[in-house]
Amino acid sequence: MSQSVSDNPQTRARIEAAAVAVMGDGAKLTHDAVAERAGISRRTVYRYFPDQTALRQGAWKQLAPAGGIPQTLDQLLGEMRARFAQFDANAPAMTVAMASAEGRAIRNAVTPDRVAAYRAMLDAPSRALPEPDRTLAVAAVQLLSSEVAWREMRDQWGLTGDAIGIACRWAVEVLLADLRKRGDAPLTAGPA
Repeated sequence: MSQSVSDNPQTRARIEAAAVAVMGDGAKLTHDAVAERAGISRRTVYRYFPDQTALRQGAWKQLAPAGGIPQTLDQLLGEMRARFAQFDANAPAMTVAMASAEGRAIRNAVTPDRVAAYRAMLDAPSRALPEPDRTLAVAAVQLLSSEVAWREMRDQWGLTGDAIGIACRWAVEVLLADLRKRGDAPLTAGPA
């Protein structure tokens, strides 16, 4: 069975890399801009990414760590340093993605998947907490493994992705230890 043109991994990667480059330049992410940057037709870009949401998800796939959104706590903790090193590797595009309306739209394109993954991976440790405390705990862990933590620790403290990964893994482990001890005590009660 032959591979269809719209399934060519090299073309897909070329389009995704062009999308990141467009973002790194601070330009609006459009099919036309990506086609021009990749040196391919607009039609080809649309064949792989039929709408703006798909194009944004493709760009984010290139910026995010290789494994995508972590699915387990072991994966989250084990890949923390690599996650932030990946952000360092794409610093210009990540910086634009963090500071622009287009970047926000790109990050928000994967919000439902991100929220579902973090809720699932933190289900057992946060199960005893009533709402809204359970959501607050999950949100805090997600924030500590996000591009927002990377940007702030990089910009405010001059830290590398590797150092940020060490600090954030420690913070997440502290929160997990607290969740294991706290039971159903509300977060307003302070640390367990």
